[in-house]
Amino acid sequence: MELNLKKPIIFFDLETTGVNISHDRIIELSYIKVYPNGTEEEKSMRINPEMSIPAESTAIHHITDEDVADKPTFKQIAKELAKVFEGCDIAGYNSNRFDIPLLMEEFLRAGINIELSRQKFVDVQTIFHKMEQRTLSAAYKFYCNGDLENAHSANADTRATYEVLKAQLDRYPNLKNDVEFLSNFSSFNKNVDLMGRIVYNEQGIEVFNFGKYKGVSVKEVFERRDPSYYAWMMNGDFALDTKRVITKIKLANK
Repeated sequence: MELNLKKPIIFFDLETTGVNISHDRIIELSYIKVYPNGTEEEKSMRINPEMSIPAESTAIHHITDEDVADKPTFKQIAKELAKVFEGCDIAGYNSNRFDIPLLMEEFLRAGINIELSRQKFVDVQTIFHKMEQRTLSAAYKFYCNGDLENAHSANADTRATYEVLKAQLDRYPNLKNDVEFLSNFSSFNKNVDLMGRIVYNEQGIEVFNFGKYKGVSVKEVFERRDPSYYAWMMNGDFALDTKRVITKIKLANK
């Protein structure tokens, strides 16, 4: 089943130096941009992370320091890449929890203020786990009846993710072929920041989703309960996007 699109959607995948959103860097990015008329635009690029790639990460994706030594840094490609993503819905595999937050960190470090949170996010892994509880390779085997070759290659994983979503729509009649529906279905929380540290409660109020103030209004904590909590978060190991969100909340209605 082909996707029913109202605007372009980008399927993308990252290979990185590690899994720490705040500290690790992108070394490979692949995307497939699908337009409402079915036209596809596909591209892969390697990126110099400006740090050494740990051996344990190279063992997974097989990309070495030498492979990216002469590649552009993320800052050098950030403006053009932002133009690719702007105005598009976004899809990936485990993208809501990792790829999108890390991509936003890279944009913010490069000084690019792109508002990805306005787009619809479709996480194919979440749909898969809700339906079948498997991995991407198993998902490809299950839905597409094929073996995923070159797993952990950004391009192969990106293509597989796109094909799996189309096959999921064919398989499950209760999955509506609509990006907004798929975005809602593949989300666990109504996130305010991309990492899900701050979420909307049932009343649409921004509340903490971690720690001792979990479920408590962010403004309530910052203004009355514990004003120093804001400074603690700003000085802590939180994603730049999270810090931007809590600053926006703190300054609202001032």
